[in-house]
Amino acid sequence: MSPLLPAAGAIALLMLLTWLLSVAKRDASIVDSCWGLGFVLVAWLAWALGGAAQSPAALLLPGLVTLWGGRLSLYLTWRNWGEPEDYRYQAMRRRHEPFWLKSLWIVFGLQGALMWLISLPLLCAGAPPLGVLDALGAALALAGIACETLADLQLARFKADPSNEGQVLDSGLWAWTRHPNYFGDFVTWWGLWGVALGRGAPAWTVVAPLLMSGLLLKVSGVPLLEGRLKRTRPKYADYVARTPAFFPRPPRSTS
Repeated sequence: MSPLLPAAGAIALLMLLTWLLSVAKRDASIVDSCWGLGFVLVAWLAWALGGAAQSPAALLLPGLVTLWGGRLSLYLTWRNWGEPEDYRYQAMRRRHEPFWLKSLWIVFGLQGALMWLISLPLLCAGAPPLGVLDALGAALALAGIACETLADLQLARFKADPSNEGQVLDSGLWAWTRHPNYFGDFVTWWGLWGVALGRGAPAWTVVAPLLMSGLLLKVSGVPLLEGRLKRTRPKYADYVARTPAFFPRPPRSTS
């Protein structure tokens, strides 16, 4: 049985339940915690519906997705716990009335549709014997997860120090790129696509990592955060002048 339609149904149900909870809490930010878990759900649903679900090789892809998505959801839940609704959703709440209703499709419905599209390699993968492409893709995905995890840890440690209030983190991975967490996400999804390709997914599923890359580079990732940081961090312009936005390279000196 093809997992494409069951996955769409599972995502729709997950987003509907999360939307209902967001209405009760008056906080659409909880959709962020749901993002990674949705992919975990889809990956294991595809595994369960796969013809070779009992093969050890078939566990590689859902295992990697669980490592990525589980960590991301736990981190975002911890980071946002007890905090007010994220500024992005507060702005949307002011622009769209009644937001509680419109958020069903402009937040939760849209993210659900994106989740399904980005999940296509997971849903189209089979379970042939492990090969070189699987190994390369898994290594790339693990490197991306490690990069994202270390970047989040460095940022959390920086923010925990009250003396850093209003300052810019420019050390560690953050000295090499202004968005090492997003870069790690980017690397992870290209690695996952490589694994899926090795698992028999068709080449056209490249639309998934391309879409994720576009979101990170042009839509909800770098541009959205950069605009806010330039307004709220006086030293951010200097940081921009000496640090690449996305793809890492040694920092430049502005002296």
